[in-house]
Amino acid sequence: MSYTTAAIVLLLAATLDYLIGDPWGWPHPVRVMGWVISGCTKWVINHWQYKWQRRLAGIGLGLGVIFGSGLIGWAIVRGATWLHPLLGIAVEMVLLASCFAGRSLGMAAVDVLQPLSAGQLDRARSQLSQYVGRDTEQLSSLEILRAVLETVTENATDGVTAPLFYAIIGAFLPGVGSVPLALAYKAASTLDSMIGYRHEPYHDLGWFSAQLEDCLTWLPCRFTVMTLALLSGKPHTILYICRRDAMKDPSPNSGWSECSYAAILGVQLGGTNWYQGIAKYKPLLGNPVYPITPDKINQALQLTRYCFLIWLLIAIAGLSLSALCSSL
Repeated sequence: MSYTTAAIVLLLAATLDYLIGDPWGWPHPVRVMGWVISGCTKWVINHWQYKWQRRLAGIGLGLGVIFGSGLIGWAIVRGATWLHPLLGIAVEMVLLASCFAGRSLGMAAVDVLQPLSAGQLDRARSQLSQYVGRDTEQLSSLEILRAVLETVTENATDGVTAPLFYAIIGAFLPGVGSVPLALAYKAASTLDSMIGYRHEPYHDLGWFSAQLEDCLTWLPCRFTVMTLALLSGKPHTILYICRRDAMKDPSPNSGWSECSYAAILGVQLGGTNWYQGIAKYKPLLGNPVYPITPDKINQALQLTRYCFLIWLLIAIAGLSLSALCSSL
């Protein structure tokens, strides 16, 4: 695949995600990954009881799903390109667009904010429960807004900018392309969300996937924070608040992602959440200069779109330059 084609695919995939997102009910690579992970997890839990067995199974499951997803994506694109080059571009565009969650993230926020704005608190709680793991039955309006903003800012990295980061790397690798690396990262993210827990029966099975996802997200998360800090026009202040607060979060990435948005928006995230009736305290991130409102959530979504667009334009410029140099 040429650099020019890679740039076209990136642009088309980003446009497709922005305009359509993930149509409800359509086949999606992440759903397939989820089926495989769920099936393998149930089998291991039912048949392997020893710690070392589950740890080895976790390594095998993690590597198998990640490399398998990338390899299958590469094979599908290659097969489509062999049938016709335009078909290959179309297939790659669709597969790559499925790795971006920009529109889906915005739609998830709207699903909760609409009933909340209409005073339908119970419906807002019910909608929120589809997107977060915390207990939502007793949340107040302010707690719902905090939960939505935390979800939007945490998933901005692993759902939007990190897949783009690996898609860009793949675009510059001859014979690889954007899809394999983007799908491989989505597989790592899906593994972490499904089995990357510190409690049984997932602790031993999911430890490898959780650690690997943290490593894979570390660099794109830092680039996201730096990009957002520059977009804010006050990078020193934003980075100071992130260094002050983000380090308190047990996650090496989500704390930084959430804190950068909190610092820019002038709000405070974190506090006590309830999971299956058990209270869990998250460190406070940012300064409570302003209350969390729907407008603040929309601003966070807009910041994510700006960050995505900046990376996309830089990648297209780099690919175009590479295409020009290779033609000389």
